[in-house]
Amino acid sequence: MQGVVLERVVDVVSFEVERGKVREFARATFAEDPVYTDREVAVARGHADVVATPTYVVVSLHYRDQREWVAQLGLDIGRVVVGSVRWTYRRPMVVGDMIVGTRRVVKDERKPGSGGDLRVLTLETDFVDATGQIVATEEDVVIERPST
Repeated sequence: MQGVVLERVVDVVSFEVERGKVREFARATFAEDPVYTDREVAVARGHADVVATPTYVVVSLHYRDQREWVAQLGLDIGRVVVGSVRWTYRRPMVVGDMIVGTRRVVKDERKPGSGGDLRVLTLETDFVDATGQIVATEEDVVIERPST
């Protein structure tokens, strides 16, 4: 199934940047800067509250229905691999932010591969805060290998 409508919204997720989860991410990623765990330090550096580590945005994956968006795009999950993931940040997420992520298709193409054509989808998610400002953008490239 090639030709998914470009700019089509695939899913929308919302989540709050939670203090406990930010602390867990900081520990898990060995983020030693106290801006990720200490409110006083974060405020002294000009932030409204504790700053989420850059990888915190992946928490949105827990709110996505992976089967649903794969089905919407007509992908065979057994043949799908991640090509790349890239994040662009406009400001740090901080504890208390209410974030809404809207994922859409920005490119759907076929590329020749040694075993047949690959389907290459580029998805983009804009994460916006309660004021409507984009906080971060995630670009995912998903590759569906040819059937054998």
